[in-house]
Amino acid sequence: MSEPITITTPLRLFKGHEECITAVTVFPDKRRMVTGSNDRTLHLWDLKTGVALKKMEGHRNLVWRLAVSRDGQLIASGDNGGDVIVWHGETGESLTKIKAHSGSITSLDFSPDGTVLATGSFWGKMTYLWNTTAWHLQGNPIECGIFLYCVRYSPSGELLAIATKHDIQIYNSGTRKCVTSFKAHTTLNLSLAWTPDGTRLLTGGYGDDPTIREWDTTPWKQVGDPWTGHTDQINAIAINPAGTLVASASSDYHVRLWQLSDRRTIAVFKHSIANSCVTFSVNGNHIFSGGYDKMISEWTTIATTTVRDTCIDRDLSTDEELLMQDINTDANNHIPYVHRSKASKLDDAPEAQIRDLRQQYVCPSEAEDAIRGAVSIELSNAPLRLLNTSTGILCDRAAQLNSFKTSPEYKELLSSITKRSDLDMERIKEVVAMYFRCVLLSHRWEETEVLLHHIQNKDVRKLKGLGGITKLLSFCKVARDAGYLWAWMDTCCIDKSNNAELGESVQSMFVWYRHSALTIVYLSDVPPSSQPGALASSVWNERGWTFQEFVAPKVVRFYHKDWSLYLNDRSLNHKESPAIMKELESATGIDAQALISFRPGMRDARQKLQWASKRVTTVQEDTAYSLFGIFDVHLPVIYGERKQSALGRLLQDIVSRSGDITSLDWVGQSSEFNSCLPADIISYATPPYSLPSLSEDEIQTAVSSLRNIVLVDLASKLYNLLKNTNAPLFANCRLRLPCIAFRVTEVKRKRGHTAHFTYGVKAEGLRDLLITTDETLIQFSRTRPTQQTFFLVRPWDRRLLGLPDFSEQPTFADEGESVGDWSESGSDDTDERSSNSPGEEKLSVDSDVHLRSLRLMVHLGQAFSALLVAEQRVGEYKRVASDQYIIAQVKDPASIDIMNIETLDIL
Repeated sequence: MSEPITITTPLRLFKGHEECITAVTVFPDKRRMVTGSNDRTLHLWDLKTGVALKKMEGHRNLVWRLAVSRDGQLIASGDNGGDVIVWHGETGESLTKIKAHSGSITSLDFSPDGTVLATGSFWGKMTYLWNTTAWHLQGNPIECGIFLYCVRYSPSGELLAIATKHDIQIYNSGTRKCVTSFKAHTTLNLSLAWTPDGTRLLTGGYGDDPTIREWDTTPWKQVGDPWTGHTDQINAIAINPAGTLVASASSDYHVRLWQLSDRRTIAVFKHSIANSCVTFSVNGNHIFSGGYDKMISEWTTIATTTVRDTCIDRDLSTDEELLMQDINTDANNHIPYVHRSKASKLDDAPEAQIRDLRQQYVCPSEAEDAIRGAVSIELSNAPLRLLNTSTGILCDRAAQLNSFKTSPEYKELLSSITKRSDLDMERIKEVVAMYFRCVLLSHRWEETEVLLHHIQNKDVRKLKGLGGITKLLSFCKVARDAGYLWAWMDTCCIDKSNNAELGESVQSMFVWYRHSALTIVYLSDVPPSSQPGALASSVWNERGWTFQEFVAPKVVRFYHKDWSLYLNDRSLNHKESPAIMKELESATGIDAQALISFRPGMRDARQKLQWASKRVTTVQEDTAYSLFGIFDVHLPVIYGERKQSALGRLLQDIVSRSGDITSLDWVGQSSEFNSCLPADIISYATPPYSLPSLSEDEIQTAVSSLRNIVLVDLASKLYNLLKNTNAPLFANCRLRLPCIAFRVTEVKRKRGHTAHFTYGVKAEGLRDLLITTDETLIQFSRTRPTQQTFFLVRPWDRRLLGLPDFSEQPTFADEGESVGDWSESGSDDTDERSSNSPGEEKLSVDSDVHLRSLRLMVHLGQAFSALLVAEQRVGEYKRVASDQYIIAQVKDPASIDIMNIETLDIL
């Protein structure tokens, strides 16, 4: 048997894409070609000139597949995020965008009449059929039951062939009924192509069976032996319009041209790297192929049979003469083939190859290291153990990595990295992230749940009779049907007997949910018959851990008790559902915007504490531990320390790190950890006291009245003292609190109140007020003094200066300014002042400070939420808790001398 011709230099190259070319299609008009790439773009090409007519942008993810309608009026492109964009075939303008699948689009094909677009996804296990007029789903989807790789209409449009992981499935496209299914290749079935007459179907296999097999479409039996020659997976198959030639693109760097009649290879077109796509020109005289070399190569098919026959005797002159005759008739050719042939022979010289390899190529270990690094980064934000929804096995990090290394994605990625220019970490990270996408469950724990020891080293699908197993299996099925390989459930994926692992899991929980591809919320007490509003009454809404489980994720879907979608809302992200978000807002008291775009950290600490205040946890320490991610704190997890200690450590960290005093604003019982902190988080349920707001006109009026009665120098001195006051310091259960302190001169109990003690209180410089508390206070007055000192204190809040609070200084994740960008004098107009003389500038600065000082005096004259503290030992105080906010107000805002600035040590 004669050897096929090997051609290494293409007729022409189409360059312009920046990443791997994944799809190519020639238009019926013979004039144009369209390509798709991992650079997220499509290019429309003029075949005569080789010029890119248009760069089509719109995809946010890697473009994986293309299809052109038979009339050339529509282009469809699908990406690895599940989006399909439909473009105008003539202008290349975007017409519509649909969210076709939840994961990677692996195949697109228009029906012969152009009325339907079939879409398939690697993860979805379903083929959807879309009406190309209204762009809605047409009829029920075809459930393949396993990962699918390729979908192709028969030439008549009557049948639809689908290549899946395990078999080839043939459906009647009208009735959606399966006509037949059969095992084609050893493992994966990657590619399909119908002959023009519809009597044959060709299938391409994976790397362990890199063959093409031919099937008679009447009895659905294999015809002849497998077509051999490729050494790696076959990514695409194309048949010329005459039905005589077949082209196949493989990861073995070769495009093979076959003769259909005898199934023999006629020619081998050599690429420098793996090929992912191939197609014929309309007249069948040319092949266009592309892949990881980021360009389309054009090859000739004319006279290859004659050339192959003459080369049997190695008659090179005849070979070249025939090729020259062919090329000279090709208007698209610009370089004599014989010159290119000689150049290719030089390139094939061993020494040249060695030099080229040394300079350009990377060894497999380097590529593996790069991929391993990307995997390490990806898994650092994922749970330690994950359930493989395909195998039912719980996998630790090592098993997860091993699963990836044996996957088609890894093999394709590794084979694509041969040159140093291929070490594109962004592309590597995208492939890794797509593989390790994980679904997390948010739910209420039941009395019996599946635990780690129940499922370790077992296939969960085979477990029967365990309490909670139905929930686990249903969750895995929903995740698997949505196209996700990995799932996590807190009951059985954490080793709670391992303190180190348990602590790391508690610390990382928010991050895990934040980076989940999807979080499923299971409402076990909400039946499918429930009406809108049922979400608000679910016990799930009362649990402490579920707070972070619904604010952290970016994509959430709610499910009824029977695992049907809540309110039958089939949108891919319920955070984008106004109706559901309105319910959740009403149920939690958290505004919808915060639910959708929640940011962890110290900002708005008091607000976050109020949101968490009515939630309960089974383990008392979890009241605090469940908020570690909310506030982005990292503290030791010490089960057994009791609730007050755990909550005290959390609040201490918030105050000490942010300087935010709003967490001191509560009513209820004091904590044993520190008297300025509450014993229970429920104390934050009552909204904090808000200062009465003054309009600018009211402030200006008050400032004008103060100008005549306040000594400006004294006011400025007070302003500067407060401006230079340090932030509160909280450490080792002791709070150093900067404040304005008013000495209490009288405490007298009021009669008639039995449930609580109510006292009338007088303090220097303050109006008389009432305090209600469970504690018994010493009664005293000026005439009957006590040796114990009491103060009503106003914790100092820098916001009264017109400067940002300590907790509002920008961070790395925020606005971008550095702390130094904040002016301590507010918005000083330094540019305007720079032209003033020194004397004028000093007057201007003094005037500005005086104005700020008077404005401060106005604010200090307003009512405020005070703390009552009692001296314990010399210089040490404890807060006296109250069941209501203590609202105090100075008698005379102009009396600066009563403003006693202190820093108290509070135990």
